[in-house]
Amino acid sequence: MRLTRPSSITRRGGRPRRRTSPVLAAVALASALALTVTGCESDEETAAGGEASAAATSDDDKLKIPDDIRDRLKEHGIDIDKWKDGAWKDWSKDDWLREANDFINPIIEGLWDPDRMRDAEEPEQEVDESDISGDQGVTDPTPQPVKAKSVPPKYHANAPTAGKVFFDSPEGTMVCSATVVKDPANPGKSNLVWTAGHCVHAGKKGGWYRNIAFVPSYNDAGRSAKELEGATKEEVAPYGVWWGDWAQTSDQWIEQGGATGGDGASYDYAVIHVTPEKGGNGKSLEETVGSALPVNFDAPAVPSIESMTAIGYPAAPPYDGQTLYQCQDKPGRLSINAGDPTMYRIGCSMTAGSSGGGWIATGADGKPALVSNTSIGPITSGWLAGPRLGKEAKGIYQAVSDKFAGQ
Repeated sequence: MRLTRPSSITRRGGRPRRRTSPVLAAVALASALALTVTGCESDEETAAGGEASAAATSDDDKLKIPDDIRDRLKEHGIDIDKWKDGAWKDWSKDDWLREANDFINPIIEGLWDPDRMRDAEEPEQEVDESDISGDQGVTDPTPQPVKAKSVPPKYHANAPTAGKVFFDSPEGTMVCSATVVKDPANPGKSNLVWTAGHCVHAGKKGGWYRNIAFVPSYNDAGRSAKELEGATKEEVAPYGVWWGDWAQTSDQWIEQGGATGGDGASYDYAVIHVTPEKGGNGKSLEETVGSALPVNFDAPAVPSIESMTAIGYPAAPPYDGQTLYQCQDKPGRLSINAGDPTMYRIGCSMTAGSSGGGWIATGADGKPALVSNTSIGPITSGWLAGPRLGKEAKGIYQAVSDKFAGQ
């Protein structure tokens, strides 16, 4: 069946377009459709994430970086003190770390203030429908648009696992949506966050983004953008700012992914391990927000799923990125390339900024579980597509969990 959809498609993560890379990729997520990410936005500065990251804490205005991380940075000519003072803004290809083991993300305390978070925007990323190829006869008809419904505040009461991922890229300050998920190695004490691969790594022409941080229940009271002007950090981030000290995405994304188009979209997912910006009170992210979703890597085929709910912070008009929305629909199938897994697709009006947001379905046990994340959708909105999580996704999830087992 031919794909019938708007002439331009976007990644629902809103990630930056320009990417350069000096090092070989080790984890990759691709985007194989003429789409732009729905979950990111950009401002004047830039943020980056990656498949693996090392965070440090700040004390008395000095970063404390583990010696092995400091040494690894030096191997790439990066001075951590200069990095904190703004050297992270240097996106020359020789300094844009790409390999999994090269990802670093030292905490810069206070960088993510309310204004910087509020002003993160989604870049223009579009591609023509003529770039879409590879329909293997398993694409269902384009779903009818479903108007996103606002999640009632306070978000912590109604969607406690949802939040925003902020990061810097060469094109500015960016934002995606994300979900707190359970950690099999640390039951009840998870520090794991699930998002899209394009929210941490630029793909085939770039490397890891920088200054990746997660804010659960962002703008918990559901204030408007106008009301957020002058808001305190506690009002915007009531459960704190959590920096990624490790992140991982798929090899397919690193090797094939791009700012626009659908290459690697079937593998557009990532797991971030986080740590509190100011050391916290000894509680994990899961304990702090009071909840974490299990991840289902064996979700049934599309005909067997009656309903999926996608949740996120859409930022492109008519939305402003400050409030949380959700769409519920019966999923269909979207095929991109012959060798790639078929994706889920639902009708939904959410726009860029919602990328990385979790897709939730009821499991065999009758309880909600994360089964996908927002990856791509048409520029004009109307539907969203997310990867079906399988062996590759489970391997990434397990690897991050194992790395921090017992910690």
